[in-house]
Amino acid sequence: MTDALDIDHLRQWIGRSEQATDLVTPQLVKGLRATLFLDIGKPQTGDAAPFTVHWCLGQPVYPMDQLGPDGHPTRGGFLPPVPLPRRMWAGGELQFVDALKVGDEVTRTSTIGDVTIKQGSTGTLCFVTVNHEITTPRGVAIRDRQDIVYRDVPPSSAPAAPAKPAAAPPAAKHRESHLADPVLLFRYSALTFNGHRIHYDRDYVTKVEGYPGLIVHGPMQAALLVEFAAKLKGSVPKTFSYRGVQPLFDGADFSVNANETAPGLDLWTANVDGVPTMKATASW
Repeated sequence: MTDALDIDHLRQWIGRSEQATDLVTPQLVKGLRATLFLDIGKPQTGDAAPFTVHWCLGQPVYPMDQLGPDGHPTRGGFLPPVPLPRRMWAGGELQFVDALKVGDEVTRTSTIGDVTIKQGSTGTLCFVTVNHEITTPRGVAIRDRQDIVYRDVPPSSAPAAPAKPAAAPPAAKHRESHLADPVLLFRYSALTFNGHRIHYDRDYVTKVEGYPGLIVHGPMQAALLVEFAAKLKGSVPKTFSYRGVQPLFDGADFSVNANETAPGLDLWTANVDGVPTMKATASW
């Protein structure tokens, strides 16, 4: 598949930029608080929003006839037209400068930072880095680097890779547990206007992309980790770096975990067996 990827063509997207503006409304804040297992309250103008509310704002809106088979907009446009069928949010980094508040008009300026190809254990991987700057009339609020990974679907005839011995789950000093059910996934997809079918269409995710169940959103896991970090330390971290290490599937409990470190916290989400699915570090 590497030969089919014209990296020189895809790298022509580096430097492309787009901008979107949206409003932090009380209803959005209520919905996101409910979905992130926070106290819903009665948000008023000037109240702080959840720390990752910007992932719900100014999302691209396309007509139905301009969507691809996976529910995303047809490849091309702002993002490079990577031909690999599986697309996942691999990780990124958030720098929190100023709180977003109910009533804020928020502008997101997004720029393609890099396009690279790597070889992984599952085959060819294409990584696209997108840099976002989130601003309000007060100035910069958040700097957000997003890493997107595209990969191929293994052929059904390919032999299964031998299972690696499972490492002992890490011990967590701080831990919360939640149920990953289809309603939770639907709510987050709706809040972020995310049409990606891997999060709500069980037939598609199991029969087309070959996963065993619906996939819990990477950004929702990251959002839960940010809120957990802020609760433990009393304030949002200055820098939060995160990466997905394996998919988290619906149908069972999952946990949000943390341990103290010198600069702040090590954090991770884990499946029902305690195996980490996303890892993060936070510093203040």
